[in-house]
Amino acid sequence: MQVAFLYTTAVLIWGSTWIAITFQLGPVAEEVSVAYRFGLGSVALFAYAAISGRRTRIPLASYGHVVLMGVLMYSASYMLVYHAASRVTSGLIAVIFSLIVVSNAFFERLFFRKPLERRMMLASALGVGGVAFLFWPEVSSLDAGDQAIVGIALATGSVVIASLGNMAAIINTARDLPVIAVNAHAMAWGCLSSLIIALLMGKSINFSFDPAYVFSLLYLAIFGSAIAFGAYLALLRLIGSARAAYTSVLFPIVALSISTIFEDYQWSTLAVAGVALIGAGNWLALTKITKG
Repeated sequence: MQVAFLYTTAVLIWGSTWIAITFQLGPVAEEVSVAYRFGLGSVALFAYAAISGRRTRIPLASYGHVVLMGVLMYSASYMLVYHAASRVTSGLIAVIFSLIVVSNAFFERLFFRKPLERRMMLASALGVGGVAFLFWPEVSSLDAGDQAIVGIALATGSVVIASLGNMAAIINTARDLPVIAVNAHAMAWGCLSSLIIALLMGKSINFSFDPAYVFSLLYLAIFGSAIAFGAYLALLRLIGSARAAYTSVLFPIVALSISTIFEDYQWSTLAVAGVALIGAGNWLALTKITKG
């Protein structure tokens, strides 16, 4: 039951953040928007910890991996995602980001000598294929211009960096560090590193008071960061990074469901087949876990 609740929370929230990110693109530099997002997320977590009486102190010996996790997961990876979103469609980014299921399994094998499960590899193939089917119109009509190539490269880089951040998170969870404390500190470092990069790149540290920007920022910070990543890190502890990363395969379905309601998205036969493939992959990935 706990796994199902955490999994559903992460999928439903992240499925809606793709739309929210589009409202962050504009007068505020991507690096600065990322800093605002995770800075607010960090403040929210520290405030919650203070109100609920949870400890936020992290042993100095373990702090290096918390910083590494923050810089990779909550700064570098998302800066690349935001830059990619300004060059290619969110559908294509979703297809590329679903590959984190494969990269997490690969890095777990490389760094922790965890065997590659055939069941999980098949589930990954079904999931990534299903996401590709969902967004096939966007993928097939891609204009192979310079901006598109740059966008694809940025999105691919974000997957690799996020996956490496997941490996740091695995070490933190193995040390039994509190999830809220780890996320609060890591997001603070993600905010700080994003601001430093913005300054080094000569970007303006400005803010947009446009309601769409403000409300999407608050949603991304509180729900898309503080809550969803808390659920995700708890999943890492319970079911491992490869299975936890399968959330990235499912949230495009949520995104398209929202689009169906608000943007009159029309489901094609290929899209329905994509959902079926994702469902089959999800069953393969999680049935052994949820029975336990």
